[in-house]
Amino acid sequence: MKRKLILMGVLLVVAVAAASCGARASLAGDYAGVVDGIRSEGAEVTPAGGVSQEFLSAKGQAITVNGEQVQVFEYADESAVEADASKVSPDGGTVGTTMITWVATPHLFRSGKVIVLYVGDGASTLKVLETVLGPQFAGR
Repeated sequence: MKRKLILMGVLLVVAVAAASCGARASLAGDYAGVVDGIRSEGAEVTPAGGVSQEFLSAKGQAITVNGEQVQVFEYADESAVEADASKVSPDGGTVGTTMITWVATPHLFRSGKVIVLYVGDGASTLKVLETVLGPQFAGR
């Protein structure tokens, strides 16, 4: 009986952890969710205006995360996100037939209707983005 109660307790903890991970992933599915998710991790977020990248079809919003620029591109739907994301090489150095020369290390994430681009090497910024958005789909 005691063993059964312990097993039930472990299963309850696993179920709660899985549910909270699922809630976070759905929270970061749009611009507002990304900002809220980053703030919930204790990072300071400041809107920094509109931004565009020639290789992405959506217009974006720049934000600073603890002083480092991050770009959030929100699409009409997830299929539009996939269409752009599928053109990016695994290392982020090529999009379609265009080679990109980055000023620092590129990191591209996607979640729901957004692609998030961070060009930099800040460990704390990367940790927050990975926590909120999951692993990067392209970059180094």
